[in-house]
Order: sequence, then C-alpha cells, then structure tokens
Amino acid sequence: MKKGKFFLALTLMAVVVSGCSTASKSGSEGASETSKQEITIARAFDVNGLDPGFLTENAQVVDNIFDTLVKRDEDEKLVPGLATSWKQVDDTTWEFKLREGVKFTNGEPFNADAVKYSIDRVLDPANSAPTASYISTIKEVHVVDDYTVNVVTKDPDPLVPTRFNRYPTEIVPPKYTEESGQETFAQKPVGTGPYKFVSWDKGSNVVLEANPDYWGEKPDVKKVTFRSIPEASTRVSALLNNEVDLITAVSPEDREKIESSSTSRLSNVERAGNTVYVGFKTDVKPFNDPKVRQALNYAIDVDSIVDKVLQGSAVQTNSLIGPKDFGYAGEPEGYGYDPEKAKKLLADAGYPDGFSATMDTVNWYIKNTDVAQVIAEQLKAVGVNIKVNNVESSVYRTLVPAGKQSDMYVLGWSSTNTLDADAAIYAILRSGESYSTYSNSDVDAKLDEARSATNEEERMKLYQEIQDEVLKDAPRIFLYQENQYYGVSDRLKWEGRVDGSIPVSTIKAVNE
Repeated sequence: MKKGKFFLALTLMAVVVSGCSTASKSGSEGASETSKQEITIARAFDVNGLDPGFLTENAQVVDNIFDTLVKRDEDEKLVPGLATSWKQVDDTTWEFKLREGVKFTNGEPFNADAVKYSIDRVLDPANSAPTASYISTIKEVHVVDDYTVNVVTKDPDPLVPTRFNRYPTEIVPPKYTEESGQETFAQKPVGTGPYKFVSWDKGSNVVLEANPDYWGEKPDVKKVTFRSIPEASTRVSALLNNEVDLITAVSPEDREKIESSSTSRLSNVERAGNTVYVGFKTDVKPFNDPKVRQALNYAIDVDSIVDKVLQGSAVQTNSLIGPKDFGYAGEPEGYGYDPEKAKKLLADAGYPDGFSATMDTVNWYIKNTDVAQVIAEQLKAVGVNIKVNNVESSVYRTLVPAGKQSDMYVLGWSSTNTLDADAAIYAILRSGESYSTYSNSDVDAKLDEARSATNEEERMKLYQEIQDEVLKDAPRIFLYQENQYYGVSDRLKWEGRVDGSIPVSTIKAVNE
C-alpha cells in the first residue's frame, strides 16, 4: 500500500473504529493528527494496580508500560530488551549489558542503578511482593558500571535470562518510585515501555498513549484503552457493535457469534490459559488427610464439566505443567470419575457421612461460577456438602496470597511468560510461598533442586518425580487447563499468544 492510502486507512480506524472525534485541521498538521490509530481492548476485569513488582493478576496492561531486560519475540524466543546481551560469568553470576540512551517517560535515565533498585524492592522481605518467588533464586544485583549489572544467584540458576523477561523484573524509575511511594506508583506508573500511562478510572478503564521517545520500533497504535466489562455477553456485543476492537475471555456460548460475524473473528490458543484447580488448606481438617483429598478427586466428573459446562473450551488434565512449558512429560494417569471409590475413601478416613465445607470462587476463569456449582452438586452425591462462596475479584486478590481464603478455594495458575515448570508450580506447591497451602518436605527439596539443576535431563526427571508425588498426595482437585479465546475486529492484525500477553505495539491495522 502506498503511504497516502495507509494514512487514510489509519484515519478511518481512528474515527470509525474507536468512535473518537478529532478536530478538523488543514494541511499536513491535520493529516498527522487524524492518522493516529486508537483502539479499545475489553477485558473481564479491571486492574488492581499497575506496579509490576507487586501484581496479583496477569500483566496484560503493565507489559505495555514497562520493559524487561529480556523480551520474547512472536515465536516466544528470548531476544534483547533493555539488555543488549547477557552471558553466564560463573556458576552463580550472570552479566547483563544494558541499552544506553533510554529514558523513563518522566525523563529519568535508565541505567544499572534502576535495574538493581527494581529487583531489590521485590526481593526485600519487608515489601511482601506477591510474586517474589519468581526471582527468589537471586541473592543480589551488583552494579558494575552505568550499563552493566551482575546478577548473583544463591545457587546455579539456568533460568536467569528467562526470569528477566517477565514481571516482577520490569524496570521502574528509582527516584520517582521512592518519591511517590508504592501506593501512588501503582496508580500512576512510569516506565520505559512502548506506551505511557495516561489515566486509570477505577472499575472502568486504563488509558495509555504511545511513548514518543520509545527506544524500540514505534507502534502503529497510538492510543489504547483497556476497558473493564465483566459480563461476557456484553463484551461480545461491544465487539460486534464496533464499540471495542479486541476482547478477552470469550465465553463458550459466544464463540459462534464471533465466528459467524462479518466484522470480527475468533483467535484461539489451545491450553494457553490457566490450569484451574480446587485447592485445599492441607493443614486443616478434614483436608489434612490424603484419603479425603483423593476421595474428592474421584467424586468429580471433570470430563463432563469440560464437555457440558465449558463446551470444550478447556482440556482436562492431571498434569501440573502445560504442554508449552519445559518440564511437561505428557498427561499422567490420575483420578477417574468413581463416586463409589470416593465414598469408600471418605469412610476409611472417618467420614462415612461426609462433611460440610465452604469453597471460595471468583469470576476470573471461564464460567467459573457454573463450574463451582456443578462441583458442589457432584460432591453432594458422595455426602460432602459445599457452600459456594463467590468472592468479589479485588477482595480475592488480597485474600488468597494472605492465606485468608476458605479451606477450599478455586485458583488458576500458569507459567505465563517463562514457559517453564518452575513458574507453573513453585509458587503454589513450595511450602511458605504466598499462594501455597501445601507442605511436603520431599517436594520442597525437589522443587529447590530443580531450580538449580543446569542439566535439562536432570530437571525433567525432577519435575516428573514432583508431579508423581503431588498427584498421589492430591493437595488439590485436578481439573483442566483453559484455552484462550479472543474476539478480534477484522480491522486489526493480531493473534493470541501462548504466554497470554497482549503487546499492543505488535497490533497492526489491516491495510485495505
């Protein structure tokens, strides 16, 4: 397409697609102003905060504001980000050479001090960063010079470059962060990423604009609004009515509406979502008994839930690790649907008449309320009476990492950007971690050993052993891994990614 036609296409996008009006201007100034592309992305929930070091949700928004030292390209390969290169100096030291001439959007310089500060604040126990486990292998960060840092780990860690391609290793400006304080920074963030923060209307939307001084390729999309639309059908209607340009978490019953639409399409990434499970507080009766936990697994017909409730929008799995992750060794044989066996195990454990419990759930996952009700019905058939407690999203984000949720609770986890078993399971299985309600000294030892194993075959073997032991011990009801479904306007060129991110700078207009 010729340049003039490309500007015209973007002009139409700005006015028609996003419904934004631009004051009429004449000459080149008017052409430049009206050619700015603006899009709206509708998600199921609002952000809880915009500080990458203290996230309790996915990073779809903050990934666009901040940069990491290492990035992933469209093929999920590690490539330079704020670091131009990295190498292992010795068993426990990695050297990163940093990109020069980069500034935060407030003018503060990016340098080695900013890297050290960003990591130190997450690792500081006093700050209780909810995702500190992702980088807890790090002992310290040494500033070698303005554009060189050495990352020193407690033990050998082959995943250091991988750990530096996701939150909580996104880099923040030390001076502004300290002056503003953690609470203010989470509401008015400053980064070096392709977009800069404009506004956050809590419960409604977050607005970002392209960073004019971005060090990388300038994005086509000049402004993006992340809208919160909790109701799935409302998100779909907004897409089909051209009110928004991209939606997340398309529900099973809405997939056909999008597929048959003449203005939008469905982007599907199989098993790229959360592995959803019912967790138990394994130090609390009756869930401290493995027989009870095993019984509840036998009582649940997961295949029926996937087929009838989720309509095939997930894949039943007993695996702790997804097929896109290092450490995945296929689907293990787990707990089939056997209510009679469930009743026998409950009787053997001293609960022949069952028991009662509360199960917390939240609307983060596909048809999660419906799934929770079906689970409650199936457990009732073996004598276990469950009260389903639907918890508001922002409250749940606080309760779970603080360990204040009910003794049974629904949670989903994934490896996100790391695509490695360590991120998929460490935080939810290692005793003492914020999101773990399980304690097994043998599993702990193997999780720690796997973190420092430099031989891939050895790591694979350890993760297989961990999975076998956890499957038998059943600290959860093993359910399924979600597929990810996005609704995308035909005017945009973008497909969902296995890491679940939405890098807006990669979204292009369909040139007509």
